[in-house]
Amino acid sequence: MSLYEEIAHRIGGQIEQGTYRPGDRIPSIRELSRKMQVSINTIMEAYAQLENMGMVEARPQSGYYVRSRVLEPGTVTSERKTEEDPVPCCVSVDDIPMRTILTLTDPSLVPLGGGVPNIDLLPVDRLNRMLATESRRFPVQSVSYTGPRGIQRLRVQIAKRSLDYGCTPSPEDIVVTSGCVEAVTLALQATCRPGDTVAIASPLYYTFLHSIQWMGLKVLEIPSTPQEGMSIDVLGYAIRHNPVHACLVISNFNNPLGSVMPDDRKRELVELLAQHDIPLIEDDVYGDLAFGPSRPTAAKAYDEKGLVLYCSSYSKTLAPGYRVGWIVPGRYQRKVQQLKAMFNISTATPTQLAIAEFLVNGGYDHHLRKIRRVYSRQIAKIRDVVGRHFPEGTRVTRPDGGFILWVEMPEKVDAFRLYEEALKKGISIAPGTLFSTAGRYGNCIRLNAAFWSERVEQALETLGAMAGAMAGTR
Repeated sequence: MSLYEEIAHRIGGQIEQGTYRPGDRIPSIRELSRKMQVSINTIMEAYAQLENMGMVEARPQSGYYVRSRVLEPGTVTSERKTEEDPVPCCVSVDDIPMRTILTLTDPSLVPLGGGVPNIDLLPVDRLNRMLATESRRFPVQSVSYTGPRGIQRLRVQIAKRSLDYGCTPSPEDIVVTSGCVEAVTLALQATCRPGDTVAIASPLYYTFLHSIQWMGLKVLEIPSTPQEGMSIDVLGYAIRHNPVHACLVISNFNNPLGSVMPDDRKRELVELLAQHDIPLIEDDVYGDLAFGPSRPTAAKAYDEKGLVLYCSSYSKTLAPGYRVGWIVPGRYQRKVQQLKAMFNISTATPTQLAIAEFLVNGGYDHHLRKIRRVYSRQIAKIRDVVGRHFPEGTRVTRPDGGFILWVEMPEKVDAFRLYEEALKKGISIAPGTLFSTAGRYGNCIRLNAAFWSERVEQALETLGAMAGAMAGTR
C-alpha cells in the first residue's frame, strides 16, 4: 500500500467509525501534511482517493467535508409518467390542505414543516435598532405612503446588488412589494386573466398554487428534477399543444426540490418562451443562500425582450416579518405599478427604511457568509439522520443552497398519514401532496433544515421509525 493510500485508509476508517460524521470538516491539506510530516501532494492524492470513493467532498474556499451516503432522487418518481401528456387543470385547494398549512408554522411543534428561516440566525437586534433609528431619522417619511415603487434608497441598493446575479436594472425598474408572494401575485395578475393557463415547475411551493386558484387560472404541471429543475423539453412540447399564457419557476434552490437550473438551461428557457411571447415569472428568493463562493445567475440575466418578471425578497435572509420584497417587471412595469397602487398602495415604510440601512451599513455579505455555513452543515446533518433512520430506499435531495430538503420515501409510505401521525408526536412536516394540483408526491415530504438541535434529531428518528413501519421495514 502506497503512503497516500495508507493515509486515505486511516481517514476513511475514522469516517466509518463515526469520528467524523457527515457534514463535518476533516483536517485541511496543510494541517494534515504538517501533523503527519508528509508532502502536501501526498495528502492531496489521499483526499482525491476519498473523493473518488464518495466519502468526502471538496467545498470551494472551505476545505473537505464528510459526504452523506444517503441516495439522491434522480427524477421525482411520483411525477406523471413520461407517456402522459401534460394537461391544463383547474386548481382546487380544499380545507384539508389549508388546515395542514396552518400547522406548518405552529411554534409549539418541532419546526420541520415550514419554509421559514431560523430566527436565531438573523440579525434581529441590529435590524430592530435600525428600524427605530431610521424612524426617528425620517419621522414624517416613516409614517407616510412611499408610492407604489417604494423608497428610492432601498431600490438603489437592490439595483446595486443585482449585478451578483447577472442583471442591471435601474432603481426605476424596481417595484418594492410586501414580500415575494405579493411580487409573484402581481406578476400573475399583470400577465394573465381568469381561465388562462400557467405552466409551473412541479412540484411547486403551495402558496403559489393558492394564488393561481384565487385568480381563477389553470395549471400545467411540468415535471422537474432536483438536478436541473423544470424539463425544458416537456415544456416545449406542452407549449406546442396547449395555450400557455405564463410560466412560473423558482430558478435557484427551488422550493421544495432545492434544484438550480444550470445557466444554459436558464438561457434555453428564456429563449423558448420568448419565441412564443410568453412571460416568465421568476422567483429567486433563495438565491442569496448559495453555499458556494458565488451566487447563481438569474434567468432574468438572459432576458432581451423584457418578458421575465423577476421576483425576490429579504424574507429568507433577513426578516420574514418585515415583508420587504421586490419585482423587476420588464415590459409589464406600468401594469404592475398600477396593480400595486390599486390593491396595496405601498409597502410598509419603516421596514423599507430599516432594510435599506442594513444593506448600506449592516454587513449583509458578512451575515450571508455566516448563515450559509450554518445551513450547509445542517443540511448535511439532517441528510445523515434521514439516511440512518428512514426506511431503505429513501432518497433525499442534496441542494447547494437554501435550507429545504425533499425526501422521497418508498411508495408504501403515505406522506399525509405520516404528517398526521407526526402531529400527534408534536412534529411538523409538509406532505408532498401540498406541492401539486393533482395529489402527486404522496410518498414525499419537505423538511426544513434551518433548525438543528437534539430535539430536531430525535424528531427525525421518530419520523424514520414511523415511515419504516408504514413501509414494512420495522
